[in-house]
Amino acid sequence: MHRRRLPALSTPLIAVALLLVASCTPGANRTAKRQFPPLPPDTLTLPTAQIGTYGGRFTIAQTSSPRTYNALLATEQSSREVTNLLFAALANLDYATMRDYGELAKSWESSADGRVWTWHLRRGARFSDGHPITSEDVLFSFEIVYDDSLHPSTQDLIKLEGRKFEITAPDSYTVVMKIPRPYPLMVDAVGAVRIMPKHVLERAYRRGTFASAYGIDTRPESLVTSGPWKLKEFRQGEKTVIEPNPWWIGVDARGQRLPYLNEVVFVIVPDQNTAALKFQAGDVDGIDNVKPEDYSTYADSARSRAQHYTLHDVGTSLTSSFFWFNLNRVSHPTAGQKVGDPSVGAAKYAWFSNPVFRRAVSKAIDRDAIIRGPYFGNAVKNWSPLTPGSVQWHVPGLTGDDYDPEGSKRLLASLGLRDRDHDGVLEDARGNAVSFTLKTNSDNNVRVAMCNFIRDDLARVGVRVTPVPVEMNALMTNTREDFQYDAALTGLGSAVPCDPGMYQNFFRSSGVLHYWHIRQTTPETAVERDLDHLMDAISMTRDSVERHAIWVKMQRRLNDACFVVWLPSQIMKLPVREGFGNVQPMLLPHRLLWNIDRVFVKPRG
Repeated sequence: MHRRRLPALSTPLIAVALLLVASCTPGANRTAKRQFPPLPPDTLTLPTAQIGTYGGRFTIAQTSSPRTYNALLATEQSSREVTNLLFAALANLDYATMRDYGELAKSWESSADGRVWTWHLRRGARFSDGHPITSEDVLFSFEIVYDDSLHPSTQDLIKLEGRKFEITAPDSYTVVMKIPRPYPLMVDAVGAVRIMPKHVLERAYRRGTFASAYGIDTRPESLVTSGPWKLKEFRQGEKTVIEPNPWWIGVDARGQRLPYLNEVVFVIVPDQNTAALKFQAGDVDGIDNVKPEDYSTYADSARSRAQHYTLHDVGTSLTSSFFWFNLNRVSHPTAGQKVGDPSVGAAKYAWFSNPVFRRAVSKAIDRDAIIRGPYFGNAVKNWSPLTPGSVQWHVPGLTGDDYDPEGSKRLLASLGLRDRDHDGVLEDARGNAVSFTLKTNSDNNVRVAMCNFIRDDLARVGVRVTPVPVEMNALMTNTREDFQYDAALTGLGSAVPCDPGMYQNFFRSSGVLHYWHIRQTTPETAVERDLDHLMDAISMTRDSVERHAIWVKMQRRLNDACFVVWLPSQIMKLPVREGFGNVQPMLLPHRLLWNIDRVFVKPRG
């Protein structure tokens, strides 16, 4: 859906580290004038606040290594942060103007009834190996996205009423898409599909190995890309380095080929504390995910000029935070479990599948305490996938089951849950202690702290919670593949653009991001069936007032069922080293790298 989401380091220690480094020289690795192949006939001129110069690097901290470089199958943030730079689409979104523009397509038009769309590709566009990008690559990429055995996360965006687009290619530079009805988000949905090289990947796809193609073990020189960057180096758990695709179609207003930088380096760090220390030591130039407790120290140092950087306040994050209970079912038989059995076992499934239990859990959580605690006051309550940072779609007054511990106890009692042995923990009628594990990614200190707050809050109403921080890739495997978890706390990054219709794979019962029970063949509950229908409605409706009314219904339906337990959303402040031109942090992901093809190192002096 996303097209292009431990012990704290004390403030005194951060202050000492800041004083150790007075200034750093950004973007080392400057080189002589870069040599390029000839420009294609159809270049893509990208707007820049400043005309840049070539050379240097930008280094950013990343708290988890990519799991894949396959842009069509990447679903977690660490992979998409890289693949969205390596691969291009037919259309893209300019974050500065919030307008769509042609990327690999130079133009498009639709028929009067909105059911036939014609895309005209840029002549001369090439992959990073110099091979032409043609309509065959577009057809190949859409064929993969429509493959139900792979079910990429973008599939739900490019189906209408369960039907695929009818896609043909009259010639090498024209693609025609026929759709069953008008689709207000057609350009954005098509833009969610990254274009992959057919000449490289078709063999793997035909023999059924596409899911493992372009894995992290792929040699950089073998990973052919369609976007402004290509892979230069990858070291698991250490770093990912990308460099300019010399054949990229993008140019600045003077006709200079982009990107300007020689490299973008993703330095892999174990957690947010290490990312802060790396920034303070001058080893990274920007951090996209800062612990709120560090904001004041960063701000004080920026004002005093102790270090040459700017702390950008970009507003309330568009990434929502929540946890959910595992309602997935066994898909492969194991010892003691057959296909179709609840993954968590019968006892826990009986609690987790009951909306009264989920609401009781939500009522036990003191969100104001979480805002004061892990967020240090830098967060707001949120009850929706579209946070208050989304000015257009945020619904003031929308709420869920907020803090009410006495109300929580009453709901739990109504389910027959009692502390039968007087040990402080409730039991069900069969004597099972009401307890569950709560997994989150260990690299995010704020999430780990929230798990601890949730543990303490739920203990007060008689529910035992055991926080289990795990490495992010392990968490993704647990929540999307083997279902070895009770509950999980994570976030949902913003779609691009930030529109309810782009959240198909979260709301739809068949979606890969329908976390609590992913990839359902048919909706298992009446609520999920209603959500599917409401998503159909908001996707086909053009009238903005009507779409907003449908969106309100969707959120209320989801919150009444309490499939996810909403948590506060962070106010984002991002430190970026000075000395770079065209840096323009935004709320949409990636907040710092969305225009990295136009960022440059300012000449010294």
